Amino acid sequence: MPISGPKHCSILLSSLFFFSLIHFVRCADDEIRTLLDLKSGLQSADETLFDTWREDSSPCNFVGVTCNSMGSVTEIDLTSRGISGWLRVDSVCKLPSLQKLSMANNFLSGNFQSDLRNCSDLLHLDLASNGLYGTVPDLSSLTKLQVLNLSLNGFTGPFPWSSLKGLGDLTELILGDNRFDKTSFPAEILGLKKLSSIYLSNCSFEGKIPPAIGELTELVRLELSTNNMSGEIPEELTRLTKLRTLELYENQFTGTLPNGFSNLFNLESFDASTNQLEGDLQQLKNLTKLISLQLLNNRFTGEVPDELGEFRALVNLSLYSNKLSGSLPQKLGCWAEFNFIDVSSNNLTGTIPPNMCKRGTMTRLLMLDNQFTGQIPASYATCRTLIRFRLSNNKLSGTVPAKLWGLPKAEVIDLSGNDFEGPVTSDIQNAKTLSLLVIAYNRFSGQLPPQISGATSLVFIDARSNQLSGEVPPEIGELKNLNGLYLQKNMLTGKIPEELASCVSLNEINLSDNSLSGDIPASLSSLRSLNSLNLSNNHLSGHITASLSTMRLSLLDLSNNRLSGPIPQALQVGAYERSFDGNPDLCSTTESRFRPCRSNSGKSHELRTLLSCFLAGLVVLVACVACYIYSKKRKSYLKRLLKEDSWDLKSFQVLTFTEREILNAMKQENLIGKGGFGNVYKVVPANGKELAVKHIWNMKPNGLKSSSPMLRKRPAKSSELDAEVATLSSIRHVNLVKLYCSITSEDSSLLVYEYLPNGSLWDRMHTSGKVELDWMTRYGIAIGAAKGLEYLHHGCERPIIHRDVKSSNILLDEFFKPRIADFGLAKIVQSNNCEDSTHVIAGTHGYIAPEYGYTYKVNEKSDVYSFGVVLMELVTGKKPIEPEFGENKDLVWWISSRMSSRDSIMGVVDARIPEPERKDAVKMLRVAVLCTARLPALRPSMRTVVQMLEEAEPSKSVNIVVKEEEKEAEMEKTMSPVRH
Repeated sequence: MPISGPKHCSILLSSLFFFSLIHFVRCADDEIRTLLDLKSGLQSADETLFDTWREDSSPCNFVGVTCNSMGSVTEIDLTSRGISGWLRVDSVCKLPSLQKLSMANNFLSGNFQSDLRNCSDLLHLDLASNGLYGTVPDLSSLTKLQVLNLSLNGFTGPFPWSSLKGLGDLTELILGDNRFDKTSFPAEILGLKKLSSIYLSNCSFEGKIPPAIGELTELVRLELSTNNMSGEIPEELTRLTKLRTLELYENQFTGTLPNGFSNLFNLESFDASTNQLEGDLQQLKNLTKLISLQLLNNRFTGEVPDELGEFRALVNLSLYSNKLSGSLPQKLGCWAEFNFIDVSSNNLTGTIPPNMCKRGTMTRLLMLDNQFTGQIPASYATCRTLIRFRLSNNKLSGTVPAKLWGLPKAEVIDLSGNDFEGPVTSDIQNAKTLSLLVIAYNRFSGQLPPQISGATSLVFIDARSNQLSGEVPPEIGELKNLNGLYLQKNMLTGKIPEELASCVSLNEINLSDNSLSGDIPASLSSLRSLNSLNLSNNHLSGHITASLSTMRLSLLDLSNNRLSGPIPQALQVGAYERSFDGNPDLCSTTESRFRPCRSNSGKSHELRTLLSCFLAGLVVLVACVACYIYSKKRKSYLKRLLKEDSWDLKSFQVLTFTEREILNAMKQENLIGKGGFGNVYKVVPANGKELAVKHIWNMKPNGLKSSSPMLRKRPAKSSELDAEVATLSSIRHVNLVKLYCSITSEDSSLLVYEYLPNGSLWDRMHTSGKVELDWMTRYGIAIGAAKGLEYLHHGCERPIIHRDVKSSNILLDEFFKPRIADFGLAKIVQSNNCEDSTHVIAGTHGYIAPEYGYTYKVNEKSDVYSFGVVLMELVTGKKPIEPEFGENKDLVWWISSRMSSRDSIMGVVDARIPEPERKDAVKMLRVAVLCTARLPALRPSMRTVVQMLEEAEPSKSVNIVVKEEEKEAEMEKTMSPVRH
C-alpha cells in the first residue's frame, strides 16, 4: 500500500537531511585532508602553531582558518607566522568555498606554477614577502579577485598582464619588487577602473606613464619607484584627487611638476627623489595634508614655499641635492611630531627654523653645504631624540649651546666649516652613542675637555683648524674605539700624552701645526693599526725612538721640530724622504741633506768602513755564484720573469725589501697555493718579514693566452687586476689584508701581501690540517670579518662590494685574527645604480646569493648572504656543500630544514663546541639565517650584522634585536653615501 500524506513528507525530509548530512561530512573530510596536505609541506618557528590542525578536529577550529555558517572553509590567514616550506596554491584551491588566502611575510618557497582554475571564487590572494620564484601563472580564472599581492618574491620572466583583463573587481594590484621581464606600463591595468592601490615598484618597467592613468580615479596609492621610467609626469595624473601616496623615486623622469598638481589635495606622501625633475615647488603649497615630502637628488630651483611652515601633519622633509635658494619657513616642523629634515647641498640662506624638535621627536637634522647664517637655536640642545646633527659648510656663527655636546642619542655631530667659537664643554661626557665628532675649520677655543673620555663610542675626532689650546687630554686614551684623531692647526701645548697608546684602534694621528713639546712617546709604536703619524711643525725634542721603524707607517712626518740625534736606519727610506726636514740637530749615516753622525773614534770608523766594504764584496761574490747556479736550474717560463727592464714596481706601504728579492723567490719550492688566476708563493726577504706573493698572468691585448704551460690557468683581465690593486691600495683596516706593492710586466703581475701564518678559515676548519677552534676564537673571527666587510660597505667614500666572500678568503694571523683577502672581484658601487650590474656571475658555489638565479644585479646584500654562509660554517663546522645535504642542496637549505624546534636547532651546532657555549652559537646562527634570507631586502646591512654579533658576544646575555630593514632603508634614502 503506497505511503501518502504527512507521513510521506516526513520520510522524504528525513531522507534529504540524511543525505545532506552525509554530503556535509564528506565535504568536511575532504577539507580536512586538503588542509592537512597543506600543513605537511610547512613548518613554523612556533612549534604550537599547527597543534589544532588535527584529523579528529573540525577545520573551523584550525588556527588561521575561518568558516562560513555551513562549516566550509572560506579563509586561510597565516600572515607573519614564521612559516617555511613549499606552498602549492593549486592544492589549496580544492577548498570549494575559499575566498581568502593570505600567507604573507613568511619564508615560503617553491615554484608558483599552479593551475588556478579551481580558485574562481577567490577574492583575496596575498603571498607577499616570501621566497616564491618562477613565472606567475595565468590569472584569468580569478574573475572575482579583489586583492592580488605577490610583492617581494623572486618571480621572473613575463608577467601574464593580458590575464588581468577579466579581473574587473580588482581593487589592489601589488606586484612590486619582482624581476619580471622589461615592459612598458601595461595597457591592461588601465581598464581596471576599481583599482585603489597600485604597487609596481622595482618591476623592470620602462617608458612613460600613460596619460590614461588619469582615468583610474579611485586610486589612493600609486607606486612606480625604482624602475627605468622616463619622460614627464603626465598632467592627467592630477585628476587622481583621491591619491594619498605617490612614489616615483629612482626613475628618469624629467620636466616640471605638472600644472594642476595642487589638485592632489589629499596627498599625504610624495616621493619623487632621484630623478631629473626641475622647476619650482610652488605646486606643493596647497598640499596641506602632506606627512612626508621627499624630492632629493633632482634639479629643483626657487624657494621653499612659506606655506610648508603651516603644514600641520608634515614630519619628514627631504630636499637634499637640488638648487633651491632663499630661506626655510621658520614655522617648519613645529606642528606635528617632526622626524627628520634633509635640505643639504642647496643654496639656502637665512637662519635655522627653531622649532622642528618642539614635540621632542626629531631624529635627524641635516642642513650641510648651504649658506645658512646665525646661531644654532637653543631648542636643539634639549632635543634628546637627535641621532644625526649635521650643519657643516655653512656660514653659522656664535657659541654652540652647551647641552648640545651631550645629546644622549647623537651618533654624529658635524659642525665643520662654519664660524663657531667658544669651548667644547664637559657636557660631551653624556654623549654615550657619539661616534663622529667633526668640528674642523671653526674658531673653537679653550682646552678639549678631559670629560671627552665619557663619549666611549667615539670613532673619529676631527677638530683641525681651530683655536684649541692647552694640552691634549690624556683621557683620550680611554677611547678604545677611536680610529682617527685630527687636532692639527690649533694652539695646543705640552707633551704628547703616553696614554694615546691605549687607543688600540687608532689608524691615523695628526697633531701637526701646534706648539707641542717634549719627546715623541715610544709607546706609540705599540699601535699596530696606525698607518699615519703626522707631528710636524711643533716644538718636539729629543731623539727619534727606533721603535717607530717597526710600525710600517704609510705616512710619517716629523719635520720642522727640534729633534736631535741619529735618524734610525730603517726610517731612512724613500717613502720618508722629507719626513725629517727642519730638524737641524738630526744626523744621518746615509742622507747627505743631514749632517753625518760621527763616532768617538776615527780609527774605529775607518775599520768599520773597511770591514763593511769587505763584507759587501763577499756578499756580491756569493750572490753572483748563487745567481749563476740558480739561473741554470730555472724553468723556461721563469726566465722571462727575471728580465730586468720588464717590471714596474708600485709601492703602497714602506718597503724594506727589494723587487729583486721578490722575483728571485718565484720558485716551485716556495709555492703555497693556487688561485683562480695563478699561483701564490711564500717569500722571506732578507729582513725576515714573511710575505705572500700572488702571481697573476695578464690577458694579452688580442685576448689570447701565452704559450707558456703555466698559462693553462685562467688569465686575469686587466680590469680585474686593476680592481684588486686599486681597491687594496686605497683602503686601510685592521681586518683587511695589507697590500705592500705591485710588480707588473707586460705578461704578468705580482701582488705582494702580508703573509698570514695560519692560512685561511677554510683550511683551519675543513682540510686535513684543520685545528680545533674554540668558540671564543670562532666568535672573534666572525666579528672581525664582519667589521672588515662593514668598512668596505659603509666606511669608504663609495661602498665596495667584495663579491667573493667565503671562508677561504678569510685569512688568519698568528693570533687567529681575521683579514679579508682576494679583492680580485671587488667592485666599487657607482653613483648610478643602473650601471651597477654585471653579466658574469661572480662568486663561489655554495656562497652565491640566490638572486643570481634571476638577476645579475650585484649589491652589498649579496656580500651579506655570502657572509651568512661563513657564519653557518663557523657554527656547524660543515662545508657549504656536503654530500649529506642531498643533490642540489646546500648548507643554507640544510639549516632551514632543521629550524622547526629548539632541539633540532641545537642539533646543527658543531659537536666540538662545548654545551655551555652552544646557546651562544645559536645566537650567531640566528644572525646567519637573517643574512641568508632569500630576498635581499630582508637581509640586514653589514652595519646591523656587526651590531647583532656584538650583542651576541659570549660574555653578554642580551637578546638580539633585529631592526626592520625596510624602515631603516626608507630613512636612509635621505642620506648621501658620504653621510650614510
